[in-house]
Amino acid sequence: MPELSQETERRVAVLPFGLAEVSGPSMVPTLHHGDRLVVQYGARIRPGDIVVLRHPFQQDLLIVKRAAERRESGWWVLGDNPYAGGDSTDFGTVPEELVLAKVWFRYRPRTPAARSPLALVRWALSAARFVRPDRSASRRLRAR
Repeated sequence: MPELSQETERRVAVLPFGLAEVSGPSMVPTLHHGDRLVVQYGARIRPGDIVVLRHPFQQDLLIVKRAAERRESGWWVLGDNPYAGGDSTDFGTVPEELVLAKVWFRYRPRTPAARSPLALVRWALSAARFVRPDRSASRRLRAR
């Protein structure tokens, strides 16, 4: 995901919503590479919510993960794809100040190959969805 510029971060106070793009397979099947996200900066985070955060070791890198559990030192975050890695199992808890936004909505851009009327209808029915929190994320964490 692209880094937020300082100008964008200043606008967060004025515009609490923003856009982001998913890059990589770590949130499959919930989110796919190329999905666009509508996010809310400064939203209250609860276990199960999908969030945009700065990577704890590489803070110029933004990542999308599911907030599984709040701990004393921050949030334990997990990807929905257990084989992709790059979550708290690799880098531990994420400090609260590195969690930037909560994901509310995702939409998939139309592929140029989808030109037939049936393909357009299928795209229209599946392209836009609200991202629902998965409250069972903390149960999956305890099962590990």
